[in-house]
Amino acid sequence: MSMLKDIQKVFFSKEELEAIARRLGSQISRDYENRNLLIVSVLKGSVIFMADLMRNITIPCKIDFITASSYHAGTESSGNVSVTDDLSVKDVHGYDILIVEDILDTGRTLQKLSDIFARKGANSVTICTLLDKPERRDKSVKIKPTYIGATVENEFVVGYGLDYDQKYRNLPFIGILKPEVYDNTNAQEETH
Repeated sequence: MSMLKDIQKVFFSKEELEAIARRLGSQISRDYENRNLLIVSVLKGSVIFMADLMRNITIPCKIDFITASSYHAGTESSGNVSVTDDLSVKDVHGYDILIVEDILDTGRTLQKLSDIFARKGANSVTICTLLDKPERRDKSVKIKPTYIGATVENEFVVGYGLDYDQKYRNLPFIGILKPEVYDNTNAQEETH
């Protein structure tokens, strides 16, 4: 059964996503030259974007992964952020951390991660998000992304790492999911 039948329309093509990764990779390379860059991918959603972004960063950097979520059920953030798998780098002193996320929605998860890394002594903490949904931002969230691939309206998007019920991540583009797909199921969404 093809996943394509569940897509209302393609929002960003594979080529557009590649161009975003090139643009952001170039900007990050300039901004972090001669700094101790640690790129942290928020799993699972950002892994594809992170891979493409890394290939476009031309300066030395380290990478690590963290699992955090506020989407414990359904399509709405629960508001309760949990970190289930921490970094393998235990001491972040001396690092300039760039958190890479697939989509910045309410901002609660990235706020919590930013606060954790700052408390642990990182030199700096900045955010790179593929997609930004500013109209969904929680008013108590103070973070702002430094690097934004694109700003989007409040549509439920999947593909290129973004999921619904752990499906659609492997689509090579980002598309808008038909509402009947998530309105008519009882599936649990772990995280975007």
